[in-house]
Amino acid sequence: MKFLPLLWKSLWRKKVRTTFTVLSIFIAFVLFGLLMTIRTAFSFGVDVAGLDRLVLIHKVSLIMPLPVSYLNRLQTTPGVELATHNSWFGGVYQDPANFFAQIAVEPEPFLKIYSEFELPPDQYQAWLADRQGAIVGVDLARRFGWKVGDRIPLIGTIWQPKSGQVWDFNIVGIYDGPQGTDKTQLFFRYDYLDENRAGGAGLVGWYIVKIEDPSRAQEMANTFDEMFANSAAETKTTTEKGFIEGFAKQVGDIGAIMIAISVAVLFTILLVSANTMAQSVRERTSEVGVLKTLGFSNAAILVLVLSESVAIAVLGGGLGLLVAWAFVQQGDPTGGMLPIFVLPARDVAIGAGLILLLGIIAGLMPAVNAMQLKITDALRRG
Repeated sequence: MKFLPLLWKSLWRKKVRTTFTVLSIFIAFVLFGLLMTIRTAFSFGVDVAGLDRLVLIHKVSLIMPLPVSYLNRLQTTPGVELATHNSWFGGVYQDPANFFAQIAVEPEPFLKIYSEFELPPDQYQAWLADRQGAIVGVDLARRFGWKVGDRIPLIGTIWQPKSGQVWDFNIVGIYDGPQGTDKTQLFFRYDYLDENRAGGAGLVGWYIVKIEDPSRAQEMANTFDEMFANSAAETKTTTEKGFIEGFAKQVGDIGAIMIAISVAVLFTILLVSANTMAQSVRERTSEVGVLKTLGFSNAAILVLVLSESVAIAVLGGGLGLLVAWAFVQQGDPTGGMLPIFVLPARDVAIGAGLILLLGIIAGLMPAVNAMQLKITDALRRG
């Protein structure tokens, strides 16, 4: 504790320089927090993907459909708890810019497999009773001001109706879910799609299979692919996490881009901070000599300089992470374009570790030089 006043005086010896260094680190870690949030948003919930869920897609490409007849064979395979299928719709609501996911599903097995989707029982029953019924996420409903009972039109782009271009849906439910759940999607009944589309009857987009033992995921995946080998529509099975990552990477590896930007920014700030500390120690050479004359050990000098560097990093970086976290808590600023807008606790912990690492590395060389400085040399230079 006796070193704190000395540390505080050293920090603010050059107020302008210290202030700008703290601001630089502050901006870097605000940016770090926001970049990690965007990275999480574009992973589409990879971190909460079910370990017991496998996804089967066409071996050639995700856009190639699969026969609906595969469902019975999947359901009767030993080790399978439940199986269902999903189909991408790709409709347009009012304007192509109003993008959101629309997926045709089988309501009952879908909600059993994805138990994280929370739908009131009365709305679930309404969905089962209405062939044109659809459920939407709470964030999507908020984005467009929808409520239960509304009727919305979607213009078909992939699947055309037998007459006209417009598909009509009745919003019968609004689902919610825990943090990390995508609440910006619209789910409607597959039987409505299959009975009313002009072409493609009996085709689905992909299958989701919930297995009894997650440790057998790779074994089960091989079993499914062998089951449909040499058929007209061979499959490629992966974990749900792998499927989501692959789907997200169709628009580019956003995660890698965000990390690359973060590394570039933090490395630049490291150079700035190291230069600041080196200059600060050089200006205080005579003071270091006086401290050693007064009995400060080499270890004490090392700790004092390192503490100054870490204090600057913690002050700027800590405030930066706090501001980024507070901003993210306000919700998705795009009005629903980013389905999952959270700053994971894991990334906050990584940020805290990077702050300490930045402070230590930036101050290490100046601290070692100050520790090795001889009293006579220090006083002579001063």
